[in-house]
Amino acid sequence: MPLESDAAYNREAVTKSERSAGGDIAAKEVKPARVIAIDGPGASGKSAVGALVARRLGFRFLDTGVMYRAFTWFALEQGIDPGDEAALCRLAPQTKMAVSTDDPEPKGNSRVTVNGVDATPYIVRPEVETSVSQVSRLPAVREAMVALQRAEARRGGIVVAGRDIGTVVLPDADLKVYLDASPEERARRRHEQTRQRGETVSEASVLDELERRDATDSNRKTSPLRPAADAVIVNTDGLSLEQVVEKILTL
Repeated sequence: MPLESDAAYNREAVTKSERSAGGDIAAKEVKPARVIAIDGPGASGKSAVGALVARRLGFRFLDTGVMYRAFTWFALEQGIDPGDEAALCRLAPQTKMAVSTDDPEPKGNSRVTVNGVDATPYIVRPEVETSVSQVSRLPAVREAMVALQRAEARRGGIVVAGRDIGTVVLPDADLKVYLDASPEERARRRHEQTRQRGETVSEASVLDELERRDATDSNRKTSPLRPAADAVIVNTDGLSLEQVVEKILTL
């Protein structure tokens, strides 16, 4: 879906407000969103955009993706095979996790600890990237993570990014945005990220991995990846980070 003009986005925002207020918003003050949900597939820009939106608004930022990655890393460290559903389901409720939501870094990097260990340096490892979709699709794992995410969101003043925030985690969020981009554009971005980390991987293999995860996330029975019915879809192809941030701030 191509991006529309700012005016078009403003019209859509007003239309949504009209529906929720019975069509009469002229005499009502429009309140700023306190909870913003940003969803989308891998490398669509959720983390970087969400962190900058949060900074501009003075909000906190929660990247739920780091939670699933951290749990996946922890499970692998325990010697648990990503396909061992029983072991993963036993581990999930026993895992204590904390994610830093204050003063998010410009690129959306959130620090995460698992059972008191800083897992942040390890969640970008290739083995985590390969296994995270298989691990995160399990209902018991998602249930444990969603409980933590909702508890953090209840404090308000937060931008939450993930794959099922607007549909499952926070269906009553004040504003829901679904970021999207072509698989090729997302592969280019992810390849650049891996290159900056000093990893040697081809863009073609990155594209294959993204498409594999897209299929897994979209077809899983629990919390599949899809836009919420009332989400504003923003296609980020050809847009700078700042342009996407401005679109959301306009909303």
